[in-house]
Amino acid sequence: MSTATLDQARPGVGTRLTAVDPAISVARARPRTTLAETVSQTLSIAWRALKKMRRNPEQFFDVTVQPLLFTAMFAYLFGGAISGSVQSYLPLMIPGIVAQTVLTTCMSTGVQLREDLDKGVFDRFKSLPIARLAPLAGPMTADLIRYLIAATLTFAMGMAIGYRPGGGAFGVLGAIVLAIFTGWSIAWIFTFIGTIARSARGVQGFSMMIMFPMTFLSNAFVPVRTLPGPLAAFVKVNPVSHLVSATRDLANYAVISGEVGWTLLACLAVIVIFAPLSVYSYKRHM
Repeated sequence: MSTATLDQARPGVGTRLTAVDPAISVARARPRTTLAETVSQTLSIAWRALKKMRRNPEQFFDVTVQPLLFTAMFAYLFGGAISGSVQSYLPLMIPGIVAQTVLTTCMSTGVQLREDLDKGVFDRFKSLPIARLAPLAGPMTADLIRYLIAATLTFAMGMAIGYRPGGGAFGVLGAIVLAIFTGWSIAWIFTFIGTIARSARGVQGFSMMIMFPMTFLSNAFVPVRTLPGPLAAFVKVNPVSHLVSATRDLANYAVISGEVGWTLLACLAVIVIFAPLSVYSYKRHM
């Protein structure tokens, strides 16, 4: 007797072989994740990251201690040498410290991602019907709180030692929002690095090698006119210099200048390039 005949002779066998689990049918029929679902899932994972930060206060050291330390240190060390006095140096320096602090803070995004990948945290997302972008964008959304703390403390420390922003409250608020958005967009670069590096220490070392020269070789702390020709040419095209100039225009004059537009354009370009790269590289781990 053939196999087909045996299967037909056994009651229910054909049914068991051809029946499809209703849950599988629903999963197969489920449409792709919508934008609203992606946003909701991203916020849920962001809330998880915030709870993790609350239980690990050391994650806030770089956004609390560093702004206060750098602001006081650079103001009193270089104020007299560069601008003649601390008071006249603050309008130049404080926006630079804001940009530097936010940009160096976003380096930890890639480090935390690499640590979570090594610990198997992202393995839990394999069985969940969530958007591929959500596990990456969630922690980055939570990091917006850290950027906000860093920028706010820098301005507060500057005001405590004599800085008086000519742009007023709205100018300062605009500068903070611009710095936060820039930090969030640059964090996609470090997220991509976190997905391709072999260790969290490697991510940190490579990120510092990129970001520290970019922040210090800018107009954040010294006027461009005081630099030698080749270095001045690099500083003028450095994207960090555009962010610093835009932050100064907003905080000191409440002016939305062309530097603001160039900064936003650079941020969008980074997001368009590195967000898909990060998702693609992340999917290889899933």
